[in-house]
Order: sequence, then structure tokens, then C-alpha cells
Amino acid sequence: MRLITGRVAARLPGLAFLLLGLCCLLAPAAFAQTQDDNILPVTEAYKLSADAGTPGTLKLHWVIAQDYYLYRGRMKFTAGPGVTLGEAQLPAGEKHVDPYLGPVETYHHSVDASIPYTVAPGTTHPVLSVQYQGCHEVEPKICYPPHTEQLDLPLPAAAATPAAGNNLGNALQQLGGSGNSASSEPLPQEQAFQFSALAQDAQHLLLRWTMPKDYYVYRNHITLKLKDADGLKLGAPAWPAGGVQHPDAQFGTVTVYFGDLELPVAIEGNTAGRRQVTLEASFLGCKDGGVCYPPMTRDAIIDLAGGAAAQGVVASGTGAATPTGPLQTSLLAALLLALGGGLILNLMPCVLPVLSLKAVSLLESGENPARRRLHALAYTAGVLASFLALGIGILALRSAGHALGWGTQLQQPLLVAVLACVIFALGLSMSGVVQFGASLGNAGSSLANRGGVAGDFFTGVLAVVVASPCTAPFMGGALAYAFAAPAVHALLVFIMLGVGLALPFLAIAYVPALARWLPKPGRWMETLKQVLAFPMYLTAAWLAWVLANQRGADAVGLLLVALVLLALALWWFERSRGRSPLHHVLTALLALATLAPLYLLAQLPATVNTATAQEGTVPYSPAKLAELRAANTPVFVDMTADWCITCKANEHAVLDGAAFHDALKRDGAVYMKGDWTNEDPAITAFLQHYHSPGVPLYVVFPKGGGEGRQLPTVLTTALVERALDEAAH
Repeated sequence: MRLITGRVAARLPGLAFLLLGLCCLLAPAAFAQTQDDNILPVTEAYKLSADAGTPGTLKLHWVIAQDYYLYRGRMKFTAGPGVTLGEAQLPAGEKHVDPYLGPVETYHHSVDASIPYTVAPGTTHPVLSVQYQGCHEVEPKICYPPHTEQLDLPLPAAAATPAAGNNLGNALQQLGGSGNSASSEPLPQEQAFQFSALAQDAQHLLLRWTMPKDYYVYRNHITLKLKDADGLKLGAPAWPAGGVQHPDAQFGTVTVYFGDLELPVAIEGNTAGRRQVTLEASFLGCKDGGVCYPPMTRDAIIDLAGGAAAQGVVASGTGAATPTGPLQTSLLAALLLALGGGLILNLMPCVLPVLSLKAVSLLESGENPARRRLHALAYTAGVLASFLALGIGILALRSAGHALGWGTQLQQPLLVAVLACVIFALGLSMSGVVQFGASLGNAGSSLANRGGVAGDFFTGVLAVVVASPCTAPFMGGALAYAFAAPAVHALLVFIMLGVGLALPFLAIAYVPALARWLPKPGRWMETLKQVLAFPMYLTAAWLAWVLANQRGADAVGLLLVALVLLALALWWFERSRGRSPLHHVLTALLALATLAPLYLLAQLPATVNTATAQEGTVPYSPAKLAELRAANTPVFVDMTADWCITCKANEHAVLDGAAFHDALKRDGAVYMKGDWTNEDPAITAFLQHYHSPGVPLYVVFPKGGGEGRQLPTVLTTALVERALDEAAH
């Protein structure tokens, strides 16, 4: 057997790989190898040999160089025409959590695989494509592009003599295409040639053409330029391997690309201070054996700060398409949306438990207007300071290249566990298990429950923290504007969200007519305070459920241990009042013991995403979505997360109902679901394309192609059914 080794994108100069997880899922060919002499060529770092001595079984063996590793999940085996593959047998790898890809398995030193296969009678050239990807794990740390090698498989005894000619047809078949495709009608150009672009960093772009089988673009007829970018220009494209030599009646023998073309391009010039650029791509493409399309031009607005994928839009004539996005909203409109969204946030179930603390403090103020105003102002200060800090943090991290959005802090299991402990401690305090004194100002839970200005301030802080999983009506548009607007405008939007959240308490404090509605203080208030502790416990239980979906049953067990230790520490703290310092030392030791299970929890690997494995749903992936759209199938895309209360409310009220699933069947639509409970770069890119600050996001893609229709964050059955009916016709 002959082993054909091909070098894929070897040693592309000047392209440092960034954002491993995002690029692996959306742009694997963009990774570049360093020119450092210590880095081995890919075929020397991973020496592949094959043994086909056993009929019907191919055995593969990789020898992996020292300080290198292979990803188990990045191995792909593709059969050529006439070859049917069985399930590849791969050993379990070393498990660890990659900062971008999440839980992965890797191989060091060597690995063996076996693949059963059959060859159909009459097959003249049976081949198998083996794709793999790995990284160098010590300095300089780099990851190779996905590398593909082709293996010639043994012919059956009765195999026919290889046929001559039709080199293009053979190449097409190896790419998953067909040498004879003229029988089907050509697709509209928007479906046949989907164009998108993203920024790997402020100086490097990655362009992608996604085409169904049998469609191709001409390499020498792709022209690229930046629009309205004074002082900037594009460098020479780094053309990838994989082009096919095609005899063309008009241009002679040319290089064309089938399937996916991923093209790295560098920006030359100083991009400091520039948030986005507009790229214009012009190209020619054809359907093999069918029609050729007129010259096509697409514009893509690319976010240089966040690395967001921008979908190419068709330009009208020779001019650019009018961009659509959140910045078409005025600052005044965004501020009004933020005010309304913050006001409605008070009614969301994730915020109500904490607001019970504020309600108790207002009731305790009785008929003293000055005390009511002081309570309200301190609470408002905590809310505004928290929203401002949250906005500054998100904008700073996004400008540094991290794709963060509203609620993404709850993708961190340790933060979820800590928040559950704080909520649980507040519940114990309201139940009377412990009374925090003013001297315990350094405990987070006591700060939110202590009297006076400090307690009100930290109640506002906690309200913002627990509000982050919720996206109220009007909030989506305001936050989308904030994430795309200049920093000053963005911070004004965050402040206005805080004003909306604090507005009811400000109104009660400063409008005497509303204050008269408050009941008079009495002994009944202690009973009310104890009753309001139970929503706190339910909130802690909900956070434990979120943690179970992020890190499994072990994480919930560790959280329960932490809660028991915390309860023990608080109980002993209450019993130690007025006693010797030794009792306080024991309290401190018990409090420190609470940190041990939280530390162990932070080390747990992410659980496998099972939220989209429900009956009637298809897990989200960009490739699957493109495949369904190419097949003219309407698609309802639901981006959700377990910590998103609005998402769960929509699922309970609409998406889990029989009416929704009946509408899917009636309209021939597919329900595609993406789970953002843990970090997922592919979902993040999808959210950024639709300028969504977070989840939920609902997009309905129509049957005949074209841009998807984005639905509101709060769904109704009638709204969803109407959108599906329109998408199917």
C-alpha cells in the first residue's frame, strides 16, 4: 500500500494562532505554524503509518514526537467513492479541559486506530482520507492546521482496471462531490456561495466561502479590498492547499476550490483604536457541469475587537449594501429601551428573591420618609455601581479579544457555586439561624443583610449579580447597542439599566402617595421575613441544578458539602457571641473549610452537552445549519442556556408544547438547539453575528434562502407559528 503525504498550509509566515477554540470550530485552516526552527514539520511531528494486511481492516499508527500531542476529537476519516467505512476504533485519550475547546482528549507519544471498510465491486481507485490536528505544548506553543493524508486501499480481487481521464471528477469525489451533477437545478447564489469573515485579532482576518458539493470558486478571480479604511490595506492572501486544477473553456487551466475555502488575510497598517472594518469580496463561481454565475460581490462588517463572525451581504450593483445592526438604533432609543428593560427586570423570577430583602427594609422604615429615602438611595448606588462595573468589565474584556456577553459569568461553575452559598447564607439569616452584626463587614452575605446604608448598598449589588441570567423585554436591543457602541454610550446604557431596576424603590421613597400604600410595621414582619427566606433556598436549589448541568453530580455533591459546612460555621458563629476568642478561631476554621469543596469543584471537567439530545431537536453546528439551508429546509434555531431563566420560561410556555412541534411538522422545519451553558465559540460567533448580547436568541431561517429572521426574547405560540409558516412559504 502507498502512503501519500501532503503538506497542508505548512509554515505560513506572520500568522500567529489566536483563540484556539473559536478557530478550531469556525476556521481550522487559519492556524499557522511558526518559523521557529524548533518546530517540526507536521509529518515529522506526527508520523503516520498504515497496515492493510488484514482484508477489510485498515490499521493506523501515529508516532508522536516529544512535546507534541494530537486531539482525539479532531481525527476524521473520509471514504472515497466506492468505499464504505465502519466505525473507527480509537483508544481513550488523556482528558483535560482546554481553555477554549472545553473538555478534550489528547494523545502523547503514540496512538493506534483501526477502521473497518468495504470496497464496492468495480471501484477503480479506493482511497481513504485521514485528517488530524495537534499542537506543540511547550514554548513556542503553536497549533498546526488540520492536516490531511490520503491512503490507497487494496483493490478487491475482482476489481476493474482503473479508468483513465476525468481527473476533475475524481478530485470532486474525494472532496465529497460528484462528477456528474447537471441533473439538479442550480441554487440561488446566496445559498450556493455563503461568505463570512471574522477577525482572529486586530491585524489578521479569516475569510470563508461555504459551498455545497459540486460548486466551486475561481482562485484567480477573488478580489478583496477594505472600504473606507484610510491608512489600511490588505496583504497578499495566504492561499491554502486543496485547490483543483480545472480545464476551463474561457480561462484555460485554472485553480478552483470546492467545498469550504478558508482564506487568511493580514491587515497592513495601524488598527489601534479601530473597532471594525468593512471588507468587500468579489468573486466568480460555478456549478460543475452546470451554470456559471455572474460576478458576485459581498460586504462583511468585521468586529476587530471581539473576533465576531460577520456574514457577507449581497452588495447592490457596484455599491455596498447598507449595513444593518444595533448602531442603527439611536442613543436616545437605546437609553429608553434600557430604562424599560431594567424596570421589567424587577418582575423576573431570578431577581424577585433578592428584592424581598429590599422590601423588608422598606417595611421596617415605617413612616419615616428620611429613612426610606436613605434606604432607596443606598440600594440605587449599589445597583448603579454594579451595572457600571459589569459594563466596564465586559467592554474591557471584549476589547482584549474575549467574546463575552450578558450572563456569561454564569458559565463559570465556581461563580455559580459561590453565588449559591451567598444566597443560602442570606436565607439562613432571614430564617433566624444567624444574625449578622455590623462588625462582620467582610462577609459577603452579611453585607447584603446587615442594616443601614451598607446593607442596602450590597443588596443592590446582589440584585445585579442574580439579574445577569435574565434578559427582560427591551433589554436585548439596549445591550446589543451597548456592545457595538462607543464606550461612553455603552456605559450610559448600563447605567440606565440600573436606573430602571432601582426605579420602583426610588418611586416609593420619593412619592408620598406610593409610600402610603406600605403597611404599617408590626410583629407580622418577622413572620414575613422568615417566609421570604424560602425563595432564597429555591434560588440556591436552582443554582445547584445549573451546576449539575455544567459539571455533573460530583459538582452538586461538593456544593452540598460546602453548604453544610457554611451552615455549621454560621451556626457556631451565632453561638459564639460574647465568648472567648478561641470560639471565633473555630468559626474562622469552619469558614475556611467551606472553601475546600469549592476548590475541588473548580477542578472538575465540563460535562458532555446533552441539552440538545432531546427528541425532535438537532444540535447546533455551523456545518449542519449550512447543510439544512442548502437543502431548502426551514430551520428554527434556539440558542439557550440552563442558567437563562427567560430561556426556560419560553421553553415551558412555547417550545416544549405540542402546538410548536405540530407547527414544525406541518411546515417541514427543523428545530436546532444550541446550549451555551458552558462556553462554546461556535455559539458565541452566532450570537455576535446577530448582535445578540446573550441568550435567548431565536432565529428562523426561511426555506428559499436569505437572512434569518430574529424573534423577540419573549415568545408566544402565535408568534412562533406565524414565523414558521412564513419561513416555509
